[in-house]
Amino acid sequence: MKLIGIKLSVLTAALMISLSGRGETHYRPHLSVGGHGGVSLGKMSFSPGVKQGWLMGPEAGVSIRYAEEKIFGLVGEINFSQRGWNETFDDASLSYKRTLNYISIPVMTHIYFGSSRFKGFVNLGPEVSFMVSDNISSNFDYHNPASVGISGRQTDQLTMEVSNKFDYGITAGLGAEYYVKPRHSIYLECRFYYGLGNIFPSKRADTFSASRTMSLSATLGYNFRLK
Repeated sequence: MKLIGIKLSVLTAALMISLSGRGETHYRPHLSVGGHGGVSLGKMSFSPGVKQGWLMGPEAGVSIRYAEEKIFGLVGEINFSQRGWNETFDDASLSYKRTLNYISIPVMTHIYFGSSRFKGFVNLGPEVSFMVSDNISSNFDYHNPASVGISGRQTDQLTMEVSNKFDYGITAGLGAEYYVKPRHSIYLECRFYYGLGNIFPSKRADTFSASRTMSLSATLGYNFRLK
């Protein structure tokens, strides 16, 4: 993923240079503020692997967007993001969900295209997050998984404390925006986040060499153009 991050950074930088060298522009810069809300699906990238499914939760936040070029801008957000995972078992009656709640701050390149009424867009950039809470929901004693017949699989993650509440990663989104009025718009965006930090210790002697968060989200938002 580090190689992918480097490639995305180089691509973004090349695009910025290309756009800045387009010559004269008669486009008036726009500054917008807005809010958004929706749902997210969280999962973990564990090594060694853990049997799991997606964990559904809320996603909401506020944003500010500055468009300097005709098809290029920057977006900054402050979000409440729910991540974590939903453990799966051979016995379908067993349930274990680990909910990790974050305050996240993405800063993204905003590339848009289309008419004055309807636009498509791509968002891409880095994101930093801080975990504000960690909750476990289970219908069995996860401190003693053998008591319900769980064996032959990795179970340390059921009881391990989160050692690193700070996270950083890469986020990318694809969406569409409709201008109800020249200063008012609504938009729909689907976004993917992949964390590069580990929530559990990851030294050679530790259980997991990787324990990274990732999420998919779909949000509906509103933007108001200040100028």
